[in-house]
Parts: sequence; structure tokens; C-alpha cells
Amino acid sequence: MKRRGIWLGLGAILVVVAVGLGLYQQQLRDQANGEPQGGPIELPSTEGEFSLSQLDDDQLAVVFFGYTWCPDVCPMSLAVVRQVMGRLDPEQRRRVVPLMVSVDPERDTLARLEEYLAFFGEEFIGATGSQEALEELAGRYGVIWRKVETPDSAMAYTIDHSASLFLVDRDGEIRRRVLHSPTSGPLQAALEKALAEG
Repeated sequence: MKRRGIWLGLGAILVVVAVGLGLYQQQLRDQANGEPQGGPIELPSTEGEFSLSQLDDDQLAVVFFGYTWCPDVCPMSLAVVRQVMGRLDPEQRRRVVPLMVSVDPERDTLARLEEYLAFFGEEFIGATGSQEALEELAGRYGVIWRKVETPDSAMAYTIDHSASLFLVDRDGEIRRRVLHSPTSGPLQAALEKALAEG
């Protein structure tokens, strides 16, 4: 009888622990899936001082956080943006401003960004800022990045970073967040809907 009580007590403790862990994991998932806050973007850019507030009322910025030394995700994402831009009619194209925010201010000078983005199109704007400014901005957009030392590589380090595209209006409101995709379909669909909404 006594042993049965011990087992029941242990069972109850395990249930409480399991429920607690489940709730904790759900909370972590909710935080990870939480919608980013967005807000103003004001940074030195390849076009001078950039601010979302400079956009017209009917324009949207396609915002991407990355860096020019990125071996795969960044050029792929920018190529997707270029493909979608190429499919827009002239009026739609006028309403879309592709913006790459570099999270590698140590290497990505504005001159480097300008040279790099020229491969994707003259509409592309590159911007960056101080480490503090980028951390604050990335925090509001739910972007995570970290420097990874690669001492055996000529690059010395790479940067792991999240790779969503954000469709943002002049007020810093995120109209759509498009998860990374090697194909242009998801961005095309999101952009068409956002432009149709005005």
C-alpha cells in the first residue's frame, strides 16, 4: 500500500513535469513564430540616407537582411527578387523598392554593397549601419544572426542569419513576411496581393 502511494506520487510529479515542459516548449514555439514588430528603417545607404518614410504612399520595400560575402542564401534570395521584379509591369515596378540591409558592417561598405547589388538590378538599394543600430533593427524584425569564425577560410568568418523577405510600407508596417524559398512563387504571390491592397 505504501509502495503504491509512492508510485502514485511519482506519477503525479512526472505528469506535472511533463505538462510544465509541454507548456514551456509551446511558449518557445509561440515566441519563435511570433510576428515581428517591424517599424522604421533609417540607415546610410547606397542612395544616401535611406528611410522608409521616403517611400510614396503606394510603394512597398522588399527588405532582406544578409551580407555580400554570403555563399548561397543571399544571392539566391536576391535573384528571386530580381526575377519577380522582371515580371512586374512598369507601374507595379515603380511601386517596389528592393532593399538589402547588410548585417556585416565590418566588410560591407556602401561601395561594396553598390558593386554587389549592381548584379541584381539598378533598383536595388544596399544599406547598413553600426552594430548597435543593426541589432536594434534586426530585433524589431525578428531577424537572428551570428558571426561564425572560420580560421581555415580566406574569409575569416561567415554569418549565419535568418532569410525571410519582408514587404514593408512607408510606416514600417510589415504587410507580408515571405519565408526563404529558392523559387519566386511565394514572393510573387505575396507581392501581388500586397500591391492589390494598395
